[in-house]
Amino acid sequence: MNNFLLLCNYLKNVPYGRTADRSKYLSVLTENKGTCSTKHAFLKQVAIENKQDTVQFFIGIYKMNEANTKGVGNVLKQYNLEYIPEAHTYLKVNGAILDITRTLVSKESFNNKLLLETEIQPKGIGDYKIQIHQNYLKQWLLDEKLTYTLDAIWNIRELCIYALSK
Repeated sequence: MNNFLLLCNYLKNVPYGRTADRSKYLSVLTENKGTCSTKHAFLKQVAIENKQDTVQFFIGIYKMNEANTKGVGNVLKQYNLEYIPEAHTYLKVNGAILDITRTLVSKESFNNKLLLETEIQPKGIGDYKIQIHQNYLKQWLLDEKLTYTLDAIWNIRELCIYALSK
């Protein structure tokens, strides 16, 4: 497990950024950048190959706002939204969250704002993750009686992600 923690620390320092193909977690090494999906999927695959069953991989949908995701506030304010449901991936080791892409831990951390949590496998970071996220957004738009279309809310979300990469 010590080598796994060394690998976690290494990937934590790999710059944040989307790779050319978000479904290929190995690209975190070849492109020297990655998101929560590629970094955590890579780590989960290493755990699988080393028979580390205590490492689980999750998608969590949380209420993304300025308090728990610094940099998205101006975008949300521009579109009159308090938050937007965002899909975030992370690991659990022996039930404890291990997230190498977020440093903010407070009462406003993402895990205190979780709306949905689903365990996945590394191959699920492409279309499957998007499908889970968009299905959640469709229902959220209906439940909240918002006038945005799915495409519009997805574009607002993309603006939030872009703001994070600045």
